[in-house]
Amino acid sequence: MKIVIINSGSSSIKYQIIDMPINEVLCSGMIDRIGLENSNLTYKTKTNDIAETLAISNHKVGLQKIVNLLLDEKVGVIKSTSDIEAIGHRVVHGGSSFSNTVIINEEVKSKIKELFQLAPLHNPANYEGIVVAEEIFPTAKQVAVFDTAFHQTIPEKAYKYAIPNSLLTEKKIRVYGFHGTSHKYVAKKAIEFLEKSSKIITIHLGNGCSITAIKEGKSVDHSLGFSPMNGLIMGTRSGDVDQSVIFYMVNTLGYTLDEVNTLFQKQSGMLGLTGFSDMREIEEHAKNGNSECQLALEMNAYRIKKFIGSYVAVLNGLDAIVFTAGIGENSANMRKLVCADMEYFGIVLDDAKNEQKSKEIMEINIADAITKILVVPTNEEIEIANQVYELLA
Repeated sequence: MKIVIINSGSSSIKYQIIDMPINEVLCSGMIDRIGLENSNLTYKTKTNDIAETLAISNHKVGLQKIVNLLLDEKVGVIKSTSDIEAIGHRVVHGGSSFSNTVIINEEVKSKIKELFQLAPLHNPANYEGIVVAEEIFPTAKQVAVFDTAFHQTIPEKAYKYAIPNSLLTEKKIRVYGFHGTSHKYVAKKAIEFLEKSSKIITIHLGNGCSITAIKEGKSVDHSLGFSPMNGLIMGTRSGDVDQSVIFYMVNTLGYTLDEVNTLFQKQSGMLGLTGFSDMREIEEHAKNGNSECQLALEMNAYRIKKFIGSYVAVLNGLDAIVFTAGIGENSANMRKLVCADMEYFGIVLDDAKNEQKSKEIMEINIADAITKILVVPTNEEIEIANQVYELLA
C-alpha cells in the first residue's frame, strides 16, 4: 500500500511516500519558510536529491509544487495519482470529537473547520492539505491522524482546569495536548534504545514547541493545553502568559480581542523578542553580539528548565530527556543552554558529543551520567503511516 503523508505545519509542509507495511520511504522532502520570498523546497528519492529556493506564498502552492515533482517523468516516483491508495494527514487539533485516527468525510472536515479558532496556525493549513489532496488524489482514502490523540492518557487531575466544572462537562474546555505523533514516536524509539520502559521527558523544539512527561510509554502531562499556544516559548507564539494581561490589553490599552489573539499567536515568542522567528537567524545574530537575541535564547532555555523540574516531580524520577524536532535535533547551542546547571537531576552534557551530527539516535551525556540525554530524530510521517495502515488494513 503506497501512502502519501502530508504534515502541514504553520509555516512548513513535510511529506513522504511510504510503501506499507514494509515502511519503505520512496521519496521525502519538505518546504519551509512558507509565505517568505526565500522558501526552501527539498525532494529526495533513491536516485534524486533536489533543493530549490523560491517564493511559495501559501500551503496550496506548496502542495501543488510537491505533486508536480511526484508525477514528473524524470524524477517522479509515481506514474499516476491512482498509484496512491491513501493519504495520511496530520491534523493538530481534534478537540473532544476525535481521540483516534479516522477516515475523512464531510462530517470530519466540518469538525476540523470548527476547531480553526483553537489552532489558527495549524488546523486551517491541515484542512487546506486535505482539500487539495482530495482534488489531486480522487481515488485515495483520506485519513486524519490527530496530534491530540497520544495525550488522551493524561489523567484528569492534570488535564482539568480549575474553572467551573460545567466548562469541562458541557463545553469540553480542558488540556488536550499537541505534537502527539512526534512525542509518541520519539518516546517509543527512546524506550527501545534504553531497553526498558522508562520515565522520560520528551522535548519537541521547532517553530512550535512542547514538552511531555511520559511514564511507561504513556503521556501523563504536557505543556500545551486547550490550544497549541501556551507552555514553552515558540517561534511566533508567546507560551505561558498571565491571563490578566489579556484583560489589561483590551480594557486599558484599547486592543480588540482579535488583535490580542493575533499578537499572541503570530507576533510574539522569539519573533516578538528578537524580530526573527527562525532559530538559525536568531543564533547567528546572538553569536554576533545581538543582546536581544542572546536574552531570547536564555529565556527560551529557562522556560524549558522549569518544565523539566516540574515533570521530574510528576514522574518521581527521570531516566532520560529527549530532544527532537528541527531545533531540538540541530541546535547544539539550545541543547547546551537547556542542560546547563542541571546536575541535580543527573543531567550532565558531554560538549564534544553534543556538537556531533547524526541522523540516528545520539546519546550526548557524559559516560557516567545518571540521566541519559538523547537526541532522537522525529519521524511523524512514519508514525502517521503506521496508524493509517493499521486503520485501513
